[in-house]
Amino acid sequence: MNGQAGHGTAGGGTGTPAAGADTGTGRDAILRAARRAFAFRPYAEVTMRGIAADAGVSASLIVKHFGTKEALFNTVADFGPAADQLLAAPLDTLGRHLVLTLVRHRREQQGDPLLRVVFSLGNDDERTLLRERFREQVTERLAALLPGHDRTLRAELIAGQLLGLGATLSLHRSGAGARATPERLAELYAPALQRLVTG
Repeated sequence: MNGQAGHGTAGGGTGTPAAGADTGTGRDAILRAARRAFAFRPYAEVTMRGIAADAGVSASLIVKHFGTKEALFNTVADFGPAADQLLAAPLDTLGRHLVLTLVRHRREQQGDPLLRVVFSLGNDDERTLLRERFREQVTERLAALLPGHDRTLRAELIAGQLLGLGATLSLHRSGAGARATPERLAELYAPALQRLVTG
């Protein structure tokens, strides 16, 4: 991956459908496998063949959907679709919506929509790109929605709590959180988020 590392494609503009789109052609499986690969291995060690094997598809199908490895990385590094889902609620119910959306996404898509920003083991360019995208597409967008004072601080704390929830559920994959319903997790976890939303 070169030094530019997709900085010119802030939305992951690869000419492919949105990252959450399900075309029924293996695209979602490819994205899940790519997120795992780029999160836990340096960019240079990730191969299209390895992603294809993990996704259960051919490498040529990845090329058909995404073109190049760099274009696939740029799609994986795009947090915009996740932010669209997470922030799609009125402010007075946003805390609960954030928890429900994150938990349901993890269970339905077999992956956390945000946690890759924490666990990426890539080089400095890759980690910087992920952090910048996360800040622009999640934290700053959330801060712009919040009322009152300390909006940026509160947005950062909300994002941190969502990442913490995702990390906890990953750490305790067979624990009580895995058995709890999304509604029960929201009942316990959302009030603290909602206090930060309303200020």
